[in-house]
This record gives sequence, structure tokens and C-alpha cells, in this order.
Amino acid sequence: MSDVHTANKATLEALRLAMVDFDETRVCEALSDLLAPDAVVHMPHPFGDLVGAQPFFDACYAPLLDAMPDLERRDWIVMGGKTEHGHDWVGCGGHYVGTFVGPWLDIPPTGHLTHMRFHEFFRFEHGRVVEIQSLWDIPEVMMQAGAWPMAPSLGLEFCIPGPATNDGVVPGPWDRTRATQSCDHIVEMLRFMKKHPTQGGPEVMEMPRFWSDRVNWYGPAGIGTARGIAGFRNWHQIPFINAMPDRGQYVDEITYHFFGDGDYAAVTGWPNMIQTVTHDGWMGIAPSGKRITMKSLDFWRIEAGKIRENWVMVDLLDAYKQLGVDVLARMREFNKVRVQGRLPFPIGDL
Repeated sequence: MSDVHTANKATLEALRLAMVDFDETRVCEALSDLLAPDAVVHMPHPFGDLVGAQPFFDACYAPLLDAMPDLERRDWIVMGGKTEHGHDWVGCGGHYVGTFVGPWLDIPPTGHLTHMRFHEFFRFEHGRVVEIQSLWDIPEVMMQAGAWPMAPSLGLEFCIPGPATNDGVVPGPWDRTRATQSCDHIVEMLRFMKKHPTQGGPEVMEMPRFWSDRVNWYGPAGIGTARGIAGFRNWHQIPFINAMPDRGQYVDEITYHFFGDGDYAAVTGWPNMIQTVTHDGWMGIAPSGKRITMKSLDFWRIEAGKIRENWVMVDLLDAYKQLGVDVLARMREFNKVRVQGRLPFPIGDL
């Protein structure tokens, strides 16, 4: 391989291919080959942190495969690069899809095709993964099952698409100049975003300088998707800042990891946001005055010098948990009278 990032993406391909036609033996072997023995896997609530390939599979993939026996993985973004800290990462975005025939995390099955977006970031050292930061959009599965127990989303909820340009699986060789340009655009954009509201009104963000007026902002289920700068502000940013006006003021307490690949940039951090829920409250939760952290894994696509698409994942179940709301427990209360058993799986003889 011509560079370490192209090599790392190629190394990850064995796991991705094993998950296309999800076979337990092949996936376990691929995970064991890919992960260092002491690799740390950071998963969303309620999974938490795990160490090593087999515990990761047993806690996360085995129950999902049991609930969706025809499970498959579909990646529409695979990009890699070096962060400002000198670490080598590969970021993947896509969906797990399958026929939902058995309960998963007590979410009642539907018997229908179900999709769950994932953003998964892999940190490599010497050709093996030593850390994973992963967010699965569990609320998305709840919504498809008619089991979401919290406030409705302000944005649109639908099956999030991959890049409009169909070039998210970025080939090598890695281009340092283009990667740096993509990253620099995002870092500068975020610097200006943090000026509001402490340094002035919306104009201080200079959003038209950074964002296309046709941008699609693909938020996590529970927030939803927005179109254009106005849609982004109406359905996400204004409610978010009204609830947490001190966002962006604690950057000295968190660590970001930015990397770029072609026209794509990504950021990870565990966590990478800190703010206090006050004023209007957020997502239907009354203001608590409590400071919370958030874990967000994001991708951006740059087109003609501006952000045209932005995929955002946030561990919302963890944010609710910090505010004293157990979403899974609330879901169980709402769905006590629904049948919790397995549904017939229509493959083979009927």
C-alpha cells in the first residue's frame, strides 16, 4: 500500500465484508484478527465500554444477530487519516439492516426490514485496531417499532442516505493536501459557530461562508434531519442553544480528533461536548441546570468549498441518562401490553 491510511482501510475491509452476509464464525475471526487483544471498545448506552474482540461480539453483535438473523452491514462512508495528535483513524458510516424478528434491548420486533445507522471510528497502531468509538442509532430502531417513548423529533425521521456523490468509500492514495483543506474548513467553521451566542447573534457564525444553502444535516433519530441553513437552525441549532447556551465554552476540558480524506472530514471524541441544560430545556425535558457531556461522531462532505452534507450521531440515550431519564425503562412501560416473543422468520420452508 502507498500509505498507512490506505493500508488501514484495506485491513478493515475483511471485517466489513464478513458483515455483508453476517456469519458469526467469519465475523468473530475477522474481529480477532483486526483488534489488538487489549483493544478498548467504546459503545453507546446501554452497552458501555468493552475490552477485546470476543466480549465485544458477545455483548453487542450476538444479541443483534439473534434479533435480525439475516443481518447485514452496508457502509457508505469509509475514510481515514491522521489527527492533529498524530493518531491514525478510519471512520465508517452506514447501516445495519435486517428483518427484525426477535426482541432487542426489549424493543419489540416488527417482522419487517429494519435499519440502524452506525458511525464507527477505528484507531490503528501498527496495523491493528487499539480503540473503537462507535455510535449505533438505537432510537432509530425504537421509532420503526413504534416504541419511541420520548418527545417527537423536530426534524425529519427517515432512512439516512449516504453521500449524494456516491464516493464516500474513499480510495487511496491518501492526499495530505486535500485532507488538510477539508479538515481546516471544518475546524474554522466550528470556531465561528462557537462565537454565538456569547459574542453576538447568528450573524457572527458567518454560516453562508461555510455551509451550502442546500446542505443536508443528517441528525440522529430523536433530533432528525434538516435541509438548508434555515432548516439546520430551526430544527436543531436554535432549540439546542436555547437549552444549552453555554455550549462551546468548555473546550479546554475535552479532546477532539479531526481527520480528513479527500473531500471528507470527520471528528470524534469521547466525549467531545460539554454544556448545561437550562432555560427552555431540550427534547421535551425540563431544564435541570445540570452540566452533561455528549459523545458525537460526525462526518462532513465538502463540495465547491462549502459543506454540502453533514452526518451527525450523538449518544442521546446517554444524554437522557445523565438527566435522570432511563429511556429504555420508559419504553418498557409504554410497551407492556405488546407481544414480546419472537416472530416467524420467513426464510426457507413456510
